[in-house]
This record gives sequence, C-alpha cells and structure tokens, in this order.
Amino acid sequence: MDKKQGLLIVIEGIDGSGKTTQINLLAKRLEEQKIPHAVISFPRYEDNIYAELVTRYLEGEFGSIHEVNPYLMALPFAGDRLLAKSVIEKWLEEGRWVLVNRYVSANKAHMGAKLPEEKREEFFKWLNELEYRTNGILKEDLTILLAVDPKIGQKNVAGRLPDLHEGNIKHLEEANQIYLSLAKKEANWYVVDCMKDGKMRSRDDIHQEIMRIVYDKI
Repeated sequence: MDKKQGLLIVIEGIDGSGKTTQINLLAKRLEEQKIPHAVISFPRYEDNIYAELVTRYLEGEFGSIHEVNPYLMALPFAGDRLLAKSVIEKWLEEGRWVLVNRYVSANKAHMGAKLPEEKREEFFKWLNELEYRTNGILKEDLTILLAVDPKIGQKNVAGRLPDLHEGNIKHLEEANQIYLSLAKKEANWYVVDCMKDGKMRSRDDIHQEIMRIVYDKI
C-alpha cells in the first residue's frame, strides 16, 4: 500500500492520557476545515472474535496480568487490526486522514511491560514481523504520544471498572516507559507532555499543541 494518498495518524498513550478526547477534538477540527477523515479505535470491543478475546483477557478471565503469555496475548490485538486492514486501506486510498486510537505501539507497550527489560527488544522485533510483514498492516505516517504521569492517568479513569492494565499501577509505569523509549527510537514520533506542575494541562491546550505537530508534519 505504498500508493496511499491519505495520512495514517496514531494517537498513543497509557490509560487515562486523553487519547479519545484528543482524537475527537482533532476530528472536529478536520471537519471544520473540510479535510476528509475517519476515526478508528483499537481494540474494537464487541466487533470481532479477536477483540472479544481481548475483552476476556482484560477482565481477568485468563489469569492475572503476569500469568498470560505476552506473545500469545499479542495475537488477538494484532488480529483485530488485521481485520480492519482493508477498511483503513480504503480510507487512505480515498485521501482521508485516518485517526487511530492505539496501534502496534500499544501492543509493544502493554505486552512488552509483561516482560523483563532485557527480553523486550526481541519481542518488539517479533511483533514488527507479525504486524507489519506477516499481516501487512500499514506503517504510521505520524504517531503522537500523550505523556502523562501514570498515577494521574490511573486517577483519570477511576470512575470506571478497572481492567487488568488500568488497575495495575506498576504495569502502567512500565508501559509508559516503553512508550517514551519508542518515541526516542521510532521515526515520525512526537511527544506531547500532558502534565504541568503535577497536574493535567487543559484539553484545549493539549489540542493546540497536537495541531501544531500535525501541521508541521504536513
């Protein structure tokens, strides 16, 4: 799919970083500017058998967070994206900006957090092979990481029933470190620090910074 005409823009971050809020604000801005776009979020809960397995995992059906093999659990997350591949390709061929809430990097961060640090690079290489080569999903044109203090992120989602990831602060801290590490190594990654003086910046302030990044990239 080297001939894609649109843009694949990914918003990443741990739970409670404001990904959904910022994607919605970005979509609204694109709508106002008459820029064709589409929004998709992963996992696509209740949409397919892979996402159903993800739900069952996050609800603890398969064991505690460290009892589930990260290689095995990475498969349904990747399978969910594979099923959406043709739709995303179609949107891009139509010239749309495709805004994605979580992508391959979320699989790296959350499954990689289950592994010792010295085994993570091997896992990332395996995951790249699985998602980009075997499954043939498209590479991102731009990834924006919403960086937030894990304790604040956990507090931001306190009103809903926590899943295995949200309820484990150590997991969120490990995933956050992986995200920050990826941002330093991967091409076309930008980090938005969502914190100021120990508190979340306003959503509009964060949105304005995202817009500057998007237009600088374009």
